[in-house]
Amino acid sequence: MPPKRDKVDNTAMRELKRAIQEGAPRKLYLFHGEEAFLRDYYLARLKQALLPQGLEDFNLHAAQGKDCSVDWIEQAVDCLPMMSGRTLVIVTDFDLYGLGEKPRERLLDTLSALPDYCCLVFVYDLLPYKADGRSRLAALLKKEGAVVNFQRQGQGDLTDWICRQFRKAGKTVDTEDARYLIFLCGDLMHDLSSEIAKAAAYAGHPRVTRADMDAVAVPKLDAVVFQMTDAMARKDFDKAASVLADLLHSQQAPIMILAAMGKYFRQLYTARLYLDAGKGRGELMELWGMKSAYPADKLMDAARGFSLPWCRYAVRRCAETDIALKAAYGQEGELLTGLLMELASGRRAAG
Repeated sequence: MPPKRDKVDNTAMRELKRAIQEGAPRKLYLFHGEEAFLRDYYLARLKQALLPQGLEDFNLHAAQGKDCSVDWIEQAVDCLPMMSGRTLVIVTDFDLYGLGEKPRERLLDTLSALPDYCCLVFVYDLLPYKADGRSRLAALLKKEGAVVNFQRQGQGDLTDWICRQFRKAGKTVDTEDARYLIFLCGDLMHDLSSEIAKAAAYAGHPRVTRADMDAVAVPKLDAVVFQMTDAMARKDFDKAASVLADLLHSQQAPIMILAAMGKYFRQLYTARLYLDAGKGRGELMELWGMKSAYPADKLMDAARGFSLPWCRYAVRRCAETDIALKAAYGQEGELLTGLLMELASGRRAAG
């Protein structure tokens, strides 16, 4: 059973936003998290708030982890602002918790006495952030600074953001179609921003539709496999076979295709169980951590056309094919095609 997703806690990010709006950012920040689009956006906002235009080169000090040291941080922090009230120091991918004892103590002393004119930001980009909550450094960051986790956004916030981005491009979009774009392209804002731009440019009318999105968007593998297996659920076997052939032709790894197929049929099995238990879309979305209602609705509709034994059989055959796939080098395409034909034949028989 897949784990439930934790609710997104945006408290630290809201406080950062308020501090920037009020023109009073803190002296110390640590930015991490997988939503790089938001992280880069707020770094840009910090630069705008702290650095006078035209004087950025004098008041902005930046270093990558491999080129950085405690000595460099001490020197950057001590640099006085030029024709500005603040300086901004950005240190990217510097392993704070991997320092030896002596440099760590020096860094603690520096962070404990940051001058009022300095805003120091540690950014974790390629380097994963793994805090030691028991350390003095973690306690100091919590007391003197703010640790901002730029998480993937919840469906409501992300949908509103997509609608705003389309409006900036002079277009409108229905809320449900915005959620469909999340299903199609994933929930990372960096990926979505480029797809929004393409769909807005392609649409020849004021309102962007799903047809516009399908015409130009680059869908995630899960979305493509979902469309393939959903076609089979609708007894459109030619469409399902065509999508699989396109996936194999595009050099998608067969093991990844099968993994996505297995996930779909596990979700379908869950939907069938929920229907029998009198449960609905909401419970399915919560269990599988779905951000979009689109796949949940499609799964619930498809599950009505399958028996519980067939769903169980499909899950088992995907697992068995996974084992066979790992032992049959060079025959992956044939195994996947055979699995699809076998499940389609069972679907025809069940129909």
